[in-house]
Amino acid sequence: MTVTHAPAVESRLGAQSLTLGYTDTAVVHDLDLRVPHGRISVIVGANACGKSTLLRGLARLLKPRAGTVLLDGGSIHRLPTRQVARTLGLLPQNPVTPEGVTVVDLVSRGRHPHHGAFRRWTSEDDAAVSEALALTDTLGLADRVVDELSGGQRQRVWIAMALAQGTDLLLLDEPTTYLDVAHQVEMLDLLAELNARRGTTIVMVLHDLNLSARYADHLVAMREGRIVAEGPPREVVTEDVVRTVFGLENRVIDDPVSHTPLVVPVSRHVPAPKAMEDR
Repeated sequence: MTVTHAPAVESRLGAQSLTLGYTDTAVVHDLDLRVPHGRISVIVGANACGKSTLLRGLARLLKPRAGTVLLDGGSIHRLPTRQVARTLGLLPQNPVTPEGVTVVDLVSRGRHPHHGAFRRWTSEDDAAVSEALALTDTLGLADRVVDELSGGQRQRVWIAMALAQGTDLLLLDEPTTYLDVAHQVEMLDLLAELNARRGTTIVMVLHDLNLSARYADHLVAMREGRIVAEGPPREVVTEDVVRTVFGLENRVIDDPVSHTPLVVPVSRHVPAPKAMEDR
């Protein structure tokens, strides 16, 4: 199979010869990546291929075993924590909610990186929190305790906190978890609008390959801790790549709505069409 490599791009965040892992097991192996600046990048692949591990490494939650994560040309691990937090926001997979915290209090915590020893809460902070609540349709939940919300509502609240942080780079691990199909599209539309309006660089891990192809400017396909292919969805989402990455027989057609690649699985058992009833 021919591996698709991304062309040289302007990038503020990336990885160079990066190896990541847990205890004695390496999960990401000698990986190079340049995240296109001002674009939406989506990382896809089968379960346990290293998608979330790579995102955690880019967010400085995992220390590299080898190689470097680069932010604005320097090692992210050598930068002050507050500087990184003002530049890069993260929504991890299954975040832990503090007990008893209300929605507005949780979202307000996204403003903490902007506060130093002498900076108090300002009207700018109020505006950022209100806008994040409005964008995620959680304004009506502001006084509710987060633990009392449904899974989908909680997910939108956590995304609101990430938006309130107001960073130029936003990393999200499965941001559509717990959301039904309508809210998945709504949330991805919101992130696409954020990218278009503010120029926010967004990196997401998604399971749904067709939604990934629809919303990504840059698609990164991983298998066993390595990048198999990356680039525009039209170049990455091919029958050969899908077969290699997911082990799935498939056909790739044109999405009639977005005109992006649409993967149609080929089942081992295709039921025969039912005969039409006599009229």
